[in-house]
Amino acid sequence: MRLATWNVNSVKARLPRLLGWLEETRPDVVCLQETKCRADMFPAAEVGELGYETAAHGDGRWNGVAVLSRVGVADVTRGLPGEPVYQGAAEDDPQTRLTEPVLTRPEARAIGATCGGVRVWSLYAPNGRTPDSAHYLYKLEWFAALREALAAELSEGAPLVACGDYNVAPTDEDVWDPAVFTGSTHVTPAERRALAELRALGLHDVIPTPMKGPRPYTYWDYRAGMFHKDMGMRIDLFYANDAVVRRVRSAYVDREARKGKGPSDHAPVVVDLDTDPG
Repeated sequence: MRLATWNVNSVKARLPRLLGWLEETRPDVVCLQETKCRADMFPAAEVGELGYETAAHGDGRWNGVAVLSRVGVADVTRGLPGEPVYQGAAEDDPQTRLTEPVLTRPEARAIGATCGGVRVWSLYAPNGRTPDSAHYLYKLEWFAALREALAAELSEGAPLVACGDYNVAPTDEDVWDPAVFTGSTHVTPAERRALAELRALGLHDVIPTPMKGPRPYTYWDYRAGMFHKDMGMRIDLFYANDAVVRRVRSAYVDREARKGKGPSDHAPVVVDLDTDPG
């Protein structure tokens, strides 16, 4: 069974690349983040031609998540119980902060589904903006809601994967230069503690093979040739419980999907599982 997670940075803008990647890589289940489209506008028909069912959660703003599966989609959950509502502009685009209305409902950042006997969550954590911002506090509140939701699901004992763009680098080894990130989000003790609390529930960080250089970065800023210089971060994470981890055969960052014209600023993480021995 092949699983993958990918922040596509707009599914419509990246649709030709996504379809080509699905045909070439043939994952059984794909978790997408930052789809940037309403659930009813998701290109389900296009991915359906390749054999994928779709469960999508999005409101057309700057977030949105989805699960694509060739092995069935059941028990879909959109959002998290007790998910916080950010009382501010709807995401971190400076051009919209003064014009976007205050939100009255949770952003579309989490969707869960059961696919081929595995409970899969596609997650897109808030950015946090700056450590002194309200968005940073919202980010920590969102992680607390995620922890509670996953604790409840893990108690059922089924195979579970919680993957996606966590917008946190777990350690200093997961950023190209820790000194550059001093005073920034994504590396603060509170954010890393939130990840540690998820792992304490019984989740394991499946670290992929980097494919270039010593570190498996998954995100590179578009600016200043940072991808080609491998000045990246590992913020797209694949967390799994024991029932999944014991089946992991391989995991890698698909850097090829980050190359060429008009890519996302993230690369997919692909994880291959052995057949469930049970």
